[in-house]
Amino acid sequence: MIKNVLLVDDDTEMLHALKAGFKRYQESFAVLLAEDGLKALEVLKQNIISLVVTDLKMPNMDGFELLAHIMQHYPDIPVIIITGYSTPEMEQLAREGGAVGYIAKPFLIENLARQILTTLRKESEGGTLHNISSGMFLQLIEMEQKTCTIRLEEKTAGNKGILFFSDGELFDARADNIQGEAAAHEIFSWDAVNLSIQNGCALKENKIQTDLQPLILEAMRRKDERTPGSKRTQDEEEPEVVPEGVMEQIESARPTPAARLNKLKAKIEAEIGQQCGLEDLYQDSLWDYRVSQLSKIGAFFQLGKFMLAYMDRGDAHDYILMPGQKTTVVTVDPRCPRDKILRVISN
Repeated sequence: MIKNVLLVDDDTEMLHALKAGFKRYQESFAVLLAEDGLKALEVLKQNIISLVVTDLKMPNMDGFELLAHIMQHYPDIPVIIITGYSTPEMEQLAREGGAVGYIAKPFLIENLARQILTTLRKESEGGTLHNISSGMFLQLIEMEQKTCTIRLEEKTAGNKGILFFSDGELFDARADNIQGEAAAHEIFSWDAVNLSIQNGCALKENKIQTDLQPLILEAMRRKDERTPGSKRTQDEEEPEVVPEGVMEQIESARPTPAARLNKLKAKIEAEIGQQCGLEDLYQDSLWDYRVSQLSKIGAFFQLGKFMLAYMDRGDAHDYILMPGQKTTVVTVDPRCPRDKILRVISN
């Protein structure tokens, strides 16, 4: 994943000299330019930046003001300070302000590049993954209660985003010039992404305060609205009309729900035995909403048709849910041979 480095300096000749010198590192990072702090703020709003390298003495907004703004609004972005007026006091002031590096003019491009690469390497200290579904992976982050910063890049359009997790909670999100829940909805609508994981989260304030699953479901709904619906054309065949009376015969030949449940119960007991832990089988529409949500999540992550789910809610018994006109519920003892029962039911 190519990372964006923003160079800020009012010396335009130096900016372009640095950009030219960094071409040999273009497989590791891309370079964006800004001639002062105010222009740097515009670049930060429009792009996902991994690192800022800024001069201190500049018109309009100097390097210290820019550093303070970044620490307040983009605390995840590290800053390296460059200056032609280097003193130990100034270096200490820059580091106390939040800068991760400091380099005095004149300097070798290779030395600055080394600092940049060392700092960028921390972005992927937790690992890098390619061509995955963001929603499924991020639910694992939530389950593991992980604290991390995740940078994502969509494979098709190259859109970039960043997510902040603290103890498994999504604190904030950024994508281009949007932030918060709107950015999370945008990121969760991406089908396949590359992502890098940085251990730790610089944000201390939770700016989203919404559970992850509702955000993913809302992103899926919005994505569906943006996707043109398929309509039958004139060349497509009309659905076959069933002759009058035939449908009644088909329906009367189908086994009743009670008969299907009894057949399933007999199948479980025959293949596993009386000690299978089976307690009850019944249909309950109260579970329909949960099953429909599980089906939507499976479709969103392209996992195939939803067949069944095993639910452990900490009750005296566990539940196996199967979709249908009404949800079929199988209650079992928590100590049951779970894998065997699921295999029998799914076959």
